[in-house]
Amino acid sequence: MKVFPYKIIDLTHILDENSPSWHGDCGFHCKITLDYADCTTKPTFRTQELTMRAGMGTHMDAPAHCIPGAASIEQIPLSQLCIPCVVIDVSAVSHECYSVSSQDIEQFEAKHGAIASDTFVMIKTGWERFWHTPEKYHNNYVFPSVSAEAAELLLKKGVCGLGIDTLSPDRPESGYPVHQLFLGNGKYLVENAANLNNLPAQGSFVLILPMKIKGATEAPIRLIALVE
Repeated sequence: MKVFPYKIIDLTHILDENSPSWHGDCGFHCKITLDYADCTTKPTFRTQELTMRAGMGTHMDAPAHCIPGAASIEQIPLSQLCIPCVVIDVSAVSHECYSVSSQDIEQFEAKHGAIASDTFVMIKTGWERFWHTPEKYHNNYVFPSVSAEAAELLLKKGVCGLGIDTLSPDRPESGYPVHQLFLGNGKYLVENAANLNNLPAQGSFVLILPMKIKGATEAPIRLIALVE
């Protein structure tokens, strides 16, 4: 049997009733609607009902999230969702008010090589360490983010999308420039990424797999990395 040539790394947070969310309260519930003991068929079944916001947990924003008439989740081609990935690690200097700068990107390229076009860029801030402490992870919307200048530089390089291990690449106080720039240019964003410690700076691939919901502007994803 041929051996699969990649190590598979799950970059997705597990969703439960304690997961952090943009709104502060969780907003995720998994309710059992029929349990094994109450099922009259053989075999017995357990069925469940999910209640959640579309932007819960590890998820992606489509251009339509803030651009009227732009592409929604189901319209993003798979060729843009199964692509090479680079990880820009700012965790050593990051703090709750940190904004990734164009200098951070230039320093990354000086050390690891140029960021190619049609690449997915992941920002590792280290903030995911607070995922299991929702109040701190939310932190009244104060968390590491990305500057408009850095977003503009990445767009000039032709990247497909941008991900981060926080609630958002924007803090509300900034006016959401990264959302406007990336989504306004037909790109996508991924928020609440997990396990970025397991990825190399260059050389991995990501599979960004959203629920294929018609007209959705956001959707939960299973985010997977492949590393040789």
